[in-house]
Amino acid sequence: MSFAMKIFYSALIIITMSGMPSFAVDDSVLEDVRAKMSSMFQEIEPEHINSSPVDGWYTVQKGLMVAYVSKDGRYLLQGDLIDLDSQVNLSEITRTDSRRTLILSFEDDQFISFTPEVVKHRVTIFTDIDCTYCRKLHSQINDYLAAGIEIRYILYPRNGPASPSWNTSEDVWCSGDRNAALTAAKLDRSFDSKNCDMSAISEQYMLGQSVGLTGTPAIVFEDGTIVNGYLPPEALVSRLQILETAIAN
Repeated sequence: MSFAMKIFYSALIIITMSGMPSFAVDDSVLEDVRAKMSSMFQEIEPEHINSSPVDGWYTVQKGLMVAYVSKDGRYLLQGDLIDLDSQVNLSEITRTDSRRTLILSFEDDQFISFTPEVVKHRVTIFTDIDCTYCRKLHSQINDYLAAGIEIRYILYPRNGPASPSWNTSEDVWCSGDRNAALTAAKLDRSFDSKNCDMSAISEQYMLGQSVGLTGTPAIVFEDGTIVNGYLPPEALVSRLQILETAIAN
């Protein structure tokens, strides 16, 4: 199965699961809304529209895009749905679940992993060869490892195909030692490379687009939460401990 198809099916699973109704739904009304929305928006399929936590509205979700449509199909809202009683951003929960599933669609050999002897935490980081804070983060890789954090890198040349960082990313991926090559590239040092299947860079770039990156580095926790930006080792450990406590409770 191609990576693009894996992304599609992962997103479809998310849509199906997150759209499962928590209250009675008038199937005939839902089908009418689905038909109207599908006719108006070419990219929206009927299965993208399901029940929402708000009576009289339906959730429209495609990947990380979340919107809401009224049951008469007249009004569309795109933004965050917040439960004021619980102070919970319901839209962000949906996006976080989607991001987690998309990351899980990647196999272990699709990451460049720096792994400590004892793994206490694991994060996925979208990194660009050239970005300043990506390099700052990687310069502290031993500190992250000493804290028991496994760093799983995904190469995301933010300037896109044919950019210098894209070409360097391909060279890193085709190196016999990707970890050493990545470190060398971030230090502007030479490293050995060879010919190989470089489609992995396109796949990693596509994944970055799918999870909603706004820049690099971007740190994704195991629950799908994302931090757009650099976190020093002690700050990352603190965030991970808070997340671990929240999950335990």
